[in-house]
Formats: sequence, C-alpha cells, structure tokens
Amino acid sequence: MKSMIIQPTGASFAKSSSAGLQWRRLFPLILASPAALGCAGSFPEPTQRLADAQAAERSARELGADEEPKAQLSLQLAQDQIALAEKAIADREHEQADSLLIRAQADAELAMAQTREADARASREGAVEDSAQQKDMNEGQGAVQ
Repeated sequence: MKSMIIQPTGASFAKSSSAGLQWRRLFPLILASPAALGCAGSFPEPTQRLADAQAAERSARELGADEEPKAQLSLQLAQDQIALAEKAIADREHEQADSLLIRAQADAELAMAQTREADARASREGAVEDSAQQKDMNEGQGAVQ
C-alpha cells in the first residue's frame, strides 16, 4: 500500500504557505521579546553595595573626615550620592543606584585616605618638633659636642 501525500493547490496554498512562513519567522522574535524586556528591568537591588557605601561613609566620619578640610568635600559627595542612590532604589532604578553607590564608596574611601594623610602629616610635624626640642636640650646639657 502506497501512502499518498495530499498538498493544497491553487491560491489557498500560496496564502497559507506565506502566512506559515511569516509566522515561523516572527515566532522566535515574539518569544524573545518578553525575555529581552525582562532582562532590562531585572537589575538586582544593590543592597550589599548600599551597606558597603554606608559603612565607608560612617568610617570616614568616625575618622574625623568632617573636621578635615581636604576630606570634607569627598565626604559630602559620598553622603549626597548615597542619598541619591536611596531615592533611585525607591524608584526601582537599580542600575543607576548601583553606579551612584560605587562612586559614593570611592568618595568615602578617599575621605578616609585624606583624613589619615592629614593625621600622619600632623604626627610627623609633632615628631620633628619633639626631635628639635630634644636636640636643644642635649646641647644645653653638653651632651652634644
């Protein structure tokens, strides 16, 4: 027994064939569209980065960055960027918040470095002054010839 293949003929075949081809071409795009849109809005909330930036800002304040003129600007920038990032998180703009928090943490760390540098400079100046006083005292006692 032979099997017979029946194919549509005439104009109806041309219409159904081209519609089928169009559907086959569009189907992957239709499936991919929601996935692509989903990826655009699926940037995770940067909770860990927020905690890290806040910790760095708090550390800078505890080191005295708000009292050191060179560090004040960096500290203020960090605080402003954290505030903007919190607003962006509330608006569900997580990617923008993430970028702001990266900058905030960097500025807070810069404020810490500037504060430490100022403290080290003050310590060095104090040590030089103490050394000069000790030298004068030694000379006055005749210990240095």
